[in-house]
Amino acid sequence: MNKITLIFLFAFFSFSLYAQQTIVKGSVKDAVSFQPILNVTVVLEGTDLSSLTDVQGEFLFSSNIPLGEQVLKISKAGYTTKRFPIIVYKGQTVDISDMTLERDISQSQDLFTITLSDDELDNDTSGADNITGLLSSSLDVFQRTAAFEFSQSFFRLRGLDSENGSVLINGISMNKLFNGRPQWSNWGGLNDVMRNQELTTGLAPSDYNFGGILGTTNINVRASKARAGARITYSSSNRSYTNRLMATYASGLLENNWAYTISLGRRWGNEGYQDATVYNANSFFLSIEKKLSENHSLNFTGIYAPNRRGKSSPNTQEVFDLKDIRYNEYWGFQNGEKRNSRIKEVEEPILMLNHYWNISTKTRLNTNLAYQFGRLGNSRLDNNGTDLVNGIPEGGGANPSPTYYQKLPSYFERNFPNNLQFAYLALQEFKDNGQMDWNSLYEANILNTQNGGNAVYALYEDRVDDTQFTFNSIVNNEWNDNVVVNAGINIQTLKSENFAEVLDLLGAETYLDIDQFAEAIDEAQNDLQNPNRLVGEGDTFKYNYNLFANVVNGFAQAQFSYNKLDFFISGSVTSTQYQREGLYQNGAFPNNSLGKGETLNFMGFGAKGGLTYKISGKHLLNINGGYITRAPSLRNTYSNSRENHNVVPNITEEKIMTTDISYVFRSPIVKAKLTGYYTKITDANEISFFFADGIGGDNVAFIQEILQGIDKQHIGGELGIEAQVTPTIKLKGVASVGQFTYANNPNLYLTTEADDESVAAGFVDGFKDFGASNLKNYKIAAGPHRAYSFGFEYRDPDFWWFGATANFFTNTYIDISPLTRSANFTTDFDGNVFNDYDEDLARELLQQERFDDYMVVNLVGGKSWKIGSKYISVFASVNNLLDEVFKTGGFEQGRNANFRQLRDDKALKTPVFGSKYWYGRGTTYFLNVNYRF
Repeated sequence: MNKITLIFLFAFFSFSLYAQQTIVKGSVKDAVSFQPILNVTVVLEGTDLSSLTDVQGEFLFSSNIPLGEQVLKISKAGYTTKRFPIIVYKGQTVDISDMTLERDISQSQDLFTITLSDDELDNDTSGADNITGLLSSSLDVFQRTAAFEFSQSFFRLRGLDSENGSVLINGISMNKLFNGRPQWSNWGGLNDVMRNQELTTGLAPSDYNFGGILGTTNINVRASKARAGARITYSSSNRSYTNRLMATYASGLLENNWAYTISLGRRWGNEGYQDATVYNANSFFLSIEKKLSENHSLNFTGIYAPNRRGKSSPNTQEVFDLKDIRYNEYWGFQNGEKRNSRIKEVEEPILMLNHYWNISTKTRLNTNLAYQFGRLGNSRLDNNGTDLVNGIPEGGGANPSPTYYQKLPSYFERNFPNNLQFAYLALQEFKDNGQMDWNSLYEANILNTQNGGNAVYALYEDRVDDTQFTFNSIVNNEWNDNVVVNAGINIQTLKSENFAEVLDLLGAETYLDIDQFAEAIDEAQNDLQNPNRLVGEGDTFKYNYNLFANVVNGFAQAQFSYNKLDFFISGSVTSTQYQREGLYQNGAFPNNSLGKGETLNFMGFGAKGGLTYKISGKHLLNINGGYITRAPSLRNTYSNSRENHNVVPNITEEKIMTTDISYVFRSPIVKAKLTGYYTKITDANEISFFFADGIGGDNVAFIQEILQGIDKQHIGGELGIEAQVTPTIKLKGVASVGQFTYANNPNLYLTTEADDESVAAGFVDGFKDFGASNLKNYKIAAGPHRAYSFGFEYRDPDFWWFGATANFFTNTYIDISPLTRSANFTTDFDGNVFNDYDEDLARELLQQERFDDYMVVNLVGGKSWKIGSKYISVFASVNNLLDEVFKTGGFEQGRNANFRQLRDDKALKTPVFGSKYWYGRGTTYFLNVNYRF
């Protein structure tokens, strides 16, 4: 009886203490949609107490609360800050729910997002898309700066490719199975409807998937979540396109429980910053939602954004010196107009159906279906057209590229050192003309046709026609006030049709579909089942095969939130299956090209966890760690999928181990975050294709270079700090210091066609193992390893603003050639080391190039007006104000494959096969005018 009494008294005493506790709580919602707002900063002025709202828009203070008259300050980027007076009594609860924040019209336009997603993200010449997860406005100044200031230098967050981050639309993955990267141009020009983004960074948990080590961005395009109203935008720029026009209307949720959003866009220009980079893109978006009941809603979304743009070339330093950074070798005049031979066309519509089910107040189920289809094409010129003469293929034309090495001064300096007039004539010709001669291509074809032959030159397109189906289902359960559980299953099936298609025979009628370089007529056949086939415009030729992929993934995670500690654990399992189907029987691989090849199976596992310790309202400590195994991408699985079924030797799943630790400081004036990270990637693969001199001594071959079992190490630190020094002036600073290196000497294999030359070079059936490539401690070409930014923003109460940043970039490295770091570099034709090999000179020749450091200054500003219920805003930005010339990336040409070839070439003042580079743009501008009503 005494025990029961004690328990009763203890429970009563505990309840009394809780009842007497002083509490301040509340919630914050959007003034227009009345939806909860996540991550609103709530500060009790005059104290150290601050908090962030949760997914329900709620916050709570329960300790060290001063009594009497107090002021709550609520703020979030993109909203107007508000202050609410309250009175706190001892032992009572102050509940100030449903406080509202209104959008700050001076920040209602994401100017940088507008320029970034249309421009840098769909640039495939470098790592421009490697800022996955950085497109949303965030309280983290480092992320904003990395996305908006560093992108023009092709900065890679933590030195990682974008395949390490997940991009979703309505919970459906947009990462391509071919290379793991999102194809941003599939929804380009639809910025107005892509603004509603949910972002997690690094290993932080996502409600939608397990995520990558760079985080997850989910773009929510539900019609009921779009801000009601209309918006018309016009933009002008000299970057990728010159004009853009967008119009969007969102109905909001109507009385009949329907909602819809429509968006149309067009971007166009005859050329961007580089010469002849034509741009022509249209965008169409439709989202319709029906709220079936209080608990069920159905949403249909259709996205169609066809785009066509001209590519620009990487060039050697010799070419840049003779021309300038705008020079592009891919074009020439035809009938008085610039015609680019390298055009990228993307036309891949996306259709999706989403079902949202509120099973209870605590449990939600989201089920999604998506179907994506269409085509992706990249055009180029072929100069290997031939005729059959007595059963033997003869013909082929000169390389039409104006930068072909035999047309440049360096070639004549090397081969005719005593007759420099040849080099001088080549220099003058290149400076005066230096572009592709379309007329000469037509003339050659017409002349050969008149003599009874076929096309010598042809413009064709490498095509990828994908058909992909995706199904997933995601459940979210609020177990209790402290625990949230997420789980999901995802199924993807892909059929990828790959082939080459004739676009233009340039005055001819037919093209002989054989390989000019093969030694025997049977080996020359691209399709033995149709020997010596003549093709015309619109026909498939060269190669034709399908790739199939089936991926099944499941994940589960639990998130725990308490007063002083938040933590989570998450796990995933992925089954991946690949198969190749050859539609042509290739003459070089007659027994290993036609029909379906081996089915490849991979299993991937992932585990990650993290915790946040809230030292106080101002100080937080965050630690995350994860281990992931994943299948190699389709791109890095087949060594030469265009011709055969061969798979990378010893292929296996990639392994990733990563961890980071962050210290966060936040106060009403200063916000700062310091992060240290370490990532180790092992058993990765890379495949390259190029023409090489000096294989096995002095042999020449077109090769596939397979680098297998690559280990990479990424280590570094990140710092972001911003200070609201006055109500109108904010200072900000960012630093990213990293070191990204190869951590081992991976295996190097070469494959090529099995002919006499490859046998002479030591190949067996077109395959040769070169052992280890000595890459350990070489730097990975991942953009600047170190980047720094300092800037300020001024926002006037009359809704005009101005900002400037100075950005510094260092430690940017060339992409090295693995072949020259292998045994092939030192080995003569007889298998012995070159008798004139000089180890000290070799070390100097193989030293990795580091680009010059540089600084880029950017300006941004704008003005907004509110006229009744309507808004007008003008934005402008200038990038690279000082017109700095800088290299953003480049690669060593693998043409000089051994010591003698590289030594002799580099001995010249201007190497014939020097590295090729991409340069950043000079001064560019972007102007945006917006009318919202």
